[in-house]
Amino acid sequence: MPTDTPSLPRHVAIIMDGNGRWAEQRRQPRSFGHRAGQKAVRQTIEHCVRRGIGALTLFAFSSENWRRPETEVSALMTLFLKALDKEVDQLHANGVRLRFIGDLSRFDAPLRERMLAAQTRTAENAKLHVNVAVNYGGHWDIAQAARALAEAVARGELEASAIDADALAAKVCLADQPPPDLFIRTGGEQRISNFLLWQLAYTELVFTDTLWPDFDAECLDAALDDYAGRQRRFGRTGAQVADIAAT
Repeated sequence: MPTDTPSLPRHVAIIMDGNGRWAEQRRQPRSFGHRAGQKAVRQTIEHCVRRGIGALTLFAFSSENWRRPETEVSALMTLFLKALDKEVDQLHANGVRLRFIGDLSRFDAPLRERMLAAQTRTAENAKLHVNVAVNYGGHWDIAQAARALAEAVARGELEASAIDADALAAKVCLADQPPPDLFIRTGGEQRISNFLLWQLAYTELVFTDTLWPDFDAECLDAALDDYAGRQRRFGRTGAQVADIAAT
């Protein structure tokens, strides 16, 4: 496992928090904040392309978000549908590959079909991999990976004794991409909220008070600069990491 910290993360994961509070500060409905947050998504994707970051994972809708008021969930689904139709052409033109992770079965068929169509259309793009977590939870992700391994054992394709961390890692979402090097949460909360629990094991964490609609290229650069100044040890001592870097 690498111990030095490259100046630029290969993979950035973001919890986009603060849309509702941003709207409330302006005495607007929460849906107003969600619409404003779309601009921040667009700017973040564009800046990741400019900076040469390989992968970006955005937490758009957690498995727990279904507990929100029905009107807000409905507005989010409508906004999500419109955003897909509006943005996928530009994403494709800019060489962005779009993927959705999470349990998609709970979404209405029209939205699910648009998500799958967007994935198919952009599947060959490689400039930036954008992963959008929808109806996603880290517990669900680990459970579905464990279930896949158990089913392989039941079919006689795998020995139970062969199940280890590497086997499980191969079954969680985003197994084909490097784990996030940098995690950012906007909005002032300092927790990971059941997001990429397995994948964030050694990720550098950055929390900012900036509400998501106000998050721009300058904010992202500040987080990237913070990351570049850290030493990633992966269990080693700082002296060991320095010795490795010097060789």
